[in-house]
Amino acid sequence: MSDLILHHYPTSPFAEKIRLIFGYKQLAWKSVFIPMIMPKPDLTALTGGYRKTPVLQVGADIYCDTALICDVLEHIGPKSTIYPDAVKGAARIVAQWADSALFTAAMAYNFQPAGVAQVFAGAPAESVQAFVADRGAMRGGAARMSSADAAATYKSYLRRLANMLHGQDFLFGAQPCVADFAAYHPLWFTQERTPALAGILDATPEVKSWMVRMQAIGHGTPDKFSAEQALQVAQTSTPASLQGEVFQDEHGIALGSAVVIAADHFGLEPTEGELVAATRTRYTLKRSDERAGTVHVHFPRVGFTLKKASA
Repeated sequence: MSDLILHHYPTSPFAEKIRLIFGYKQLAWKSVFIPMIMPKPDLTALTGGYRKTPVLQVGADIYCDTALICDVLEHIGPKSTIYPDAVKGAARIVAQWADSALFTAAMAYNFQPAGVAQVFAGAPAESVQAFVADRGAMRGGAARMSSADAAATYKSYLRRLANMLHGQDFLFGAQPCVADFAAYHPLWFTQERTPALAGILDATPEVKSWMVRMQAIGHGTPDKFSAEQALQVAQTSTPASLQGEVFQDEHGIALGSAVVIAADHFGLEPTEGELVAATRTRYTLKRSDERAGTVHVHFPRVGFTLKKASA
């Protein structure tokens, strides 16, 4: 198997989710740092437009969205499962809630003035303005939750997590599952990046103890890698075979069509390419780039829209 290459940056919450899963599965991986805001020319050479963090590369296969990356890593390292059979459906549902509702409330809380001051300590005002503009564009103009509303919501969500942890080490039992990794990363940002605001965690000691257990999992075995090296890997590799993939058509769009895929609510930048697979759980686009060569870019069905490309 080709090396696992993660395109990320150190303070990305969603990247922390995947870094911990590398640790849980004791995987070795290549670490490519990408910019926190646009432009991201090396990343978009691989994805064709998708710009959210992180992105997983395996040879000439590019996997977008952490929900899909979790599935890929489960297949690669099935021994330490993040989808225990007894709770698989519930764990996925809680993970989806954590990646959306919990994350939204936590980050709105984290980015009140005291948090911003810590995240951007020592940075020039232009950097802060550029970040705010970038994230505003990713929201597609939607308003951010107020810090007061976010605090109330975040506290409520923390109490729910504490209730799930009562009498057990992890959200669904004695071992962590995908729900734990999804719920942990926004709280990790509060604790590590905005410690002035981390007092919100004190009312839920079960959650704080769980966070210590999650942090102890570690990040596996990372190795520094450059964007240029990653592009070279893509260019000299062949995408994995799609033979045997069952086509599930929900849109009346045939394989081989030129299509556009985009997230449905955040980070709306589209990726255009040839639809070469549409399975029960994912889409795959074939596209070519001068720097990356021919790649397959994979997206989960949930959370993404598929449309025919404009003529």
